[in-house]
Amino acid sequence: MSLNIVNLVGRVGGDPDVKYFESGSVVCNLSLAVNRPTRNNDEPDWFRLEIWGRTAQVAADYVRKGSLIGVTGSLKLESWEDRNTGAKRTSPVVRVNRMDLLGSRRDTEAAAGAMGGEGFDEF
Repeated sequence: MSLNIVNLVGRVGGDPDVKYFESGSVVCNLSLAVNRPTRNNDEPDWFRLEIWGRTAQVAADYVRKGSLIGVTGSLKLESWEDRNTGAKRTSPVVRVNRMDLLGSRRDTEAAAGAMGGEGFDEF
């Protein structure tokens, strides 16, 4: 038996990067800051998120920098060869299966302001 489940709650680090394909598929990439408590202060761990399909469209429409979200997904490793050095590189990515929008709009706008963002536009 194998198990690959990731559950995270944190704040989005930037506006969604959304790509639409001719096939009708949509993918949304986000960064997520999750606080890791330490003795002196909270240090965020940053995660790359990859969201597909209808959930990606929801993220594109409603998630902005500073939004508080919860995600469930699986961890995958992306591999590539560095163009300059030829070295093999890997990077962990969370492939999101479920996303929950958490917090109120006011909370999100306050967080975006604290992170240097502009907050939500009217939608």
